[in-house]
Amino acid sequence: MPEVTQSEQMRTGKGFVAALDQSGGSTPKALRLYGIEADRYGSEGEMFDLIHEMRSRIVRASAFSGDRVIGAILFEQTMDRDIGGNATATYLWETKRVVPFLKCDQGLENEVDGVQLMKDMGDLDGLLSRANAMGIFGTKMRSVINSASPDGIAAVAAQQFEVGRRILDHGLVPIIEPEV
Repeated sequence: MPEVTQSEQMRTGKGFVAALDQSGGSTPKALRLYGIEADRYGSEGEMFDLIHEMRSRIVRASAFSGDRVIGAILFEQTMDRDIGGNATATYLWETKRVVPFLKCDQGLENEVDGVQLMKDMGDLDGLLSRANAMGIFGTKMRSVINSASPDGIAAVAAQQFEVGRRILDHGLVPIIEPEV
C-alpha cells in the first residue's frame, strides 16, 4: 500500500480532529474533568506537566490512531515537548498517522460589535517557523461571532483570512475557525 501523505489523510481520512489544545485558562477545567483537582499541583509549570501527561496517555492509547483520529490540534507547549521519546508532532505522524496541527491564537479579545476577535499573536512568524521546523502540518485559530452584526462578521473574516495568508506563507495549512 502506498504511503499516505498528511494532505491525503486530511482530505480522505475517516475520523475526527482531536482538540488537545487547552491553554492556561482552560487547563484546570480539563484536568478536573480528568479527575485531577487543583490541589494536586502547586504551580503553572506543574499544571502543564500534568496536562502533558494526560495528553500523552491519550495519544499513546491504541484507539488513538489515524484510522479514527485524522488530526490533532496541539497547544504550543505540547508541540515543544516529547511523547514516546520523539517530538510530539513526529510521534503523532510517524507512530500514529495522525496529522499534527498547532493552536496559534493567543485567546480572544472582549466582545465588540457582536464578535470576539483574536488577541495579538505576538511573534506569530517565529512561532510558525518553529512549527514548520517541528513537522506541524497546519494551524487552528479561533474567533467568535456572537450576533449577526455585518460589521463584526466582516472584521472576523478579515482577521481570519489575513492571519491565514501569513500561515500559508510559512508552508502551513490554516484551519479558519470563526465559531458561531
